[in-house]
Amino acid sequence: MQNVKGTYDYFGKEQALRSQLQATLREKFALYDFDEMVTTELTELGFLTSKYAGGDEIVKEMYQLTDRRKRRLGLRYDLTIPFAKVMALNPGIELPMKRYEIGKVFRDGPVKRGRLREFLQCDVDVVGVKGPEAEAELMQLAVDVFRTLGIGIQLKWNNRRFLGEILEAVHISAEDALSVMLTMDKLAKIGEAGVREELLQKNLAEDAIAAIEELLALKEPTLEKLMDKYGIRNSRGALEVQAVHEILCKIGLGQACVFDPFLSRGLSFYSGTVYEIFDASGGYASSLGGGGRYDAIIGQLIGREETEYSAVGLSFGVESMMALLGERSAEAAAAPVVLIPIGVTAAELLQTAAELRASGIRVKLDTSGRKLKNILASVSSSGARYALLAGETEWKSGKLRLKDLEERTEREVGVDEAIYWIEKQLGLPYEQLSSRLP
Repeated sequence: MQNVKGTYDYFGKEQALRSQLQATLREKFALYDFDEMVTTELTELGFLTSKYAGGDEIVKEMYQLTDRRKRRLGLRYDLTIPFAKVMALNPGIELPMKRYEIGKVFRDGPVKRGRLREFLQCDVDVVGVKGPEAEAELMQLAVDVFRTLGIGIQLKWNNRRFLGEILEAVHISAEDALSVMLTMDKLAKIGEAGVREELLQKNLAEDAIAAIEELLALKEPTLEKLMDKYGIRNSRGALEVQAVHEILCKIGLGQACVFDPFLSRGLSFYSGTVYEIFDASGGYASSLGGGGRYDAIIGQLIGREETEYSAVGLSFGVESMMALLGERSAEAAAAPVVLIPIGVTAAELLQTAAELRASGIRVKLDTSGRKLKNILASVSSSGARYALLAGETEWKSGKLRLKDLEERTEREVGVDEAIYWIEKQLGLPYEQLSSRLP
């Protein structure tokens, strides 16, 4: 009966908070004109293990299975590869395309805070836009989402092509460049000594290792300083970085989005701009999200390398975000009104509840039969603002007793008047309230 390690059931206040988070994300995605997509969780193994997919490390963590017809299948480990499949199956999709998906993915990897085996992932992708405005808009979206959630973040960004040009300038071969990038990306985690140890294991020339160490030791490695030091001011990668940087500054994100020349992210398919999101306080070590440009991967995955699918994506770390939000109260998810029967019939109680719900008010019925004092104590601790008492005497005269548990007031009201006061406290515009004035 125990859950598999790294999997959880969610209910009550925790699930309410998870739903609130998803609602916030969906609302923001709609504002930025992203359409929802739902892809399959079960996929042909050959497609998931393609050399153009997530790489050997991801494949090691993939859940593999065989169906009754002996077909080899796998559970999706991200939302990008199934998205590429949708593009392959629907060649008539009009570009540019902006989509988002929130769904479960599965990885048989180490379990730690914010990293599970069955978890919710949330991706937004833009396909068909070559310019830097696509990356900038996704970074703008990320900052907007976390600002709305009240989470301070630092979004670090870089350009894989630019970093590759720096490595080329210090005589790192194209074959070794990606491996070296991934090691440099671990600088904050394993330190300079750890980076050097990994570089030595790659059988690189000593002068190349020394050049990389000199690069990592630079104080304030700004874009200007790097372009001048390595003579790449007019290189393609440098121009891409300058274009993104210019847009970020113009839209007021120059401080929230910090250029980090050593960032490369773990997945091999990124081809240009990459970014990763971190808790600004430093109290939460895991990434809160990340993404980047992956222009080649869709065409390669679907066997149409001659067709260019310019693509940029951003993945929100929903489980990490939930871990960070976990301390917060889910009171906002509680029903604002609890309807308590005192001598009325079930039909009369449901009739009153129906009128409240028809006005869009969330109502909880308390038919526990406990003493009123205990019910009110429970209602107050649940976070509900109002208790609406339906007593036999008041009911006959068309009245209810409305108790405001926050202001500690009580008034006798009709149903319409009760709706008016409740909606007023919920902050609805006056025009929507005026028709209910007693």
